[in-house]
Amino acid sequence: MSELSANLVALNTIVYREIRRFMRIWPQTLLPPAITMVLYFVIFGNLIGRQIGGMGGFSYMQYIVPGLIMMSVITNSYGNVVSSFFGAKFQRSIEELMVSPVSPHTILVGYVLGGVLRGLAVGLIVTLLSLFFTDLQVHHLGITVLVVVLTATIFSLLGFVNAVFARNFDDISIIPTFVLTPLTYLGGVFDSINLLPPIWQTISLANPVLHMVNAFRYGILGVSDIRIGVAITFMLVSTVVLYFCCTRLLVSGRGMRS
Repeated sequence: MSELSANLVALNTIVYREIRRFMRIWPQTLLPPAITMVLYFVIFGNLIGRQIGGMGGFSYMQYIVPGLIMMSVITNSYGNVVSSFFGAKFQRSIEELMVSPVSPHTILVGYVLGGVLRGLAVGLIVTLLSLFFTDLQVHHLGITVLVVVLTATIFSLLGFVNAVFARNFDDISIIPTFVLTPLTYLGGVFDSINLLPPIWQTISLANPVLHMVNAFRYGILGVSDIRIGVAITFMLVSTVVLYFCCTRLLVSGRGMRS
């Protein structure tokens, strides 16, 4: 078997295992985010949205739906990779993979694809659920697909970095709790940064999630608080940089062995 064939088999195996992993325990991986998003639709969209009225030329429910979809994609793509790869470290099965003739790129792509697929699966479920609460018409399909795939890839890579440096199960919850959640909630999911004072608008531009949410909102609704070209360029550069960093971590073996 050639090296290319061996790596393709390894890639298919890792991706298949990752898909089976989150599909086998779907009541824990797919159902909870769906229920959570329905609660967001009911509480923020219907109850609070009636008091707020419109935003950006759309009903409040329509305005927040793209942000809630992105929130589900971000948390699930990140969570899938960090839990799966750290589990492999904890069980020490990753050591066997590291000493095998499988390329580090194959290992990384396999885990990242698993995270991306789970993120997209949950995002699709949330999108379908949102149709029970409001009407959605995609403004630009190409931008919508590109942004959601890039976002899922970026946070899958970030989940991989977290898993590499985590030493115990508590470490894999620190970043989502104290970094990811605040950035997401302050990332323009529930409001427009144009409502903020000028100084806070400028500070908000440093939040990467803001660019992702607004780029996705532009793809769905055609409105955005930031320049789409800047947002997509930022995501492309971030993907390349994170991929390079993750590959170097795999090659060095840092954090892989206890």
